[in-house]
Amino acid sequence: MLIRPALLAAAVLTLPALAMAPAAIASTSDADLIRADHVAAPDTPQAAAAVLAARRYATFWHTGEARYATQALSPAFVDRTLPAGRVQGTQGPLDASKAFRTAVPDMRVEIEDMVVADDRVSVHLRFRGHFTGEFGRTHGQNQPIDFQAFDLYRIADGKIAENWHLEDNQTLLRQMGLQP
Repeated sequence: MLIRPALLAAAVLTLPALAMAPAAIASTSDADLIRADHVAAPDTPQAAAAVLAARRYATFWHTGEARYATQALSPAFVDRTLPAGRVQGTQGPLDASKAFRTAVPDMRVEIEDMVVADDRVSVHLRFRGHFTGEFGRTHGQNQPIDFQAFDLYRIADGKIAENWHLEDNQTLLRQMGLQP
């Protein structure tokens, strides 16, 4: 089933009048989680759990609140595209979020697209904010930050067990003034 919500505004999903979301996906007790602009997922409990895990993880990046990461990630979480210097497991994203929020304290994250197929979830994310903090030895000058990322999750027992991710770091570094 295809869900086409209207534009994401203040992290609230508004469905077009003719679209009906699967009950398991539309009604969760996690009203504070960010929602996707577009979701394609079957109407199954497994898909609903996958969407919920992906929303929790995106909300972690959006807020920096560790509780969302621990709700989303399996205790055996593995980052399959682990950046150099990042710790494997749940601690890796926790540390990365904290470091990035030092550089971009007002970071906001949107889920532009989400597709669920079996135990996989693909997510197109958009990161926005202003570089007002510090990144290494570089101090931000309030530069606008706007870059995209793509994640692929493997879900097991309703949590993200594995993650493959690709961020547009070239755009990010250019916006931060660290690359021409």
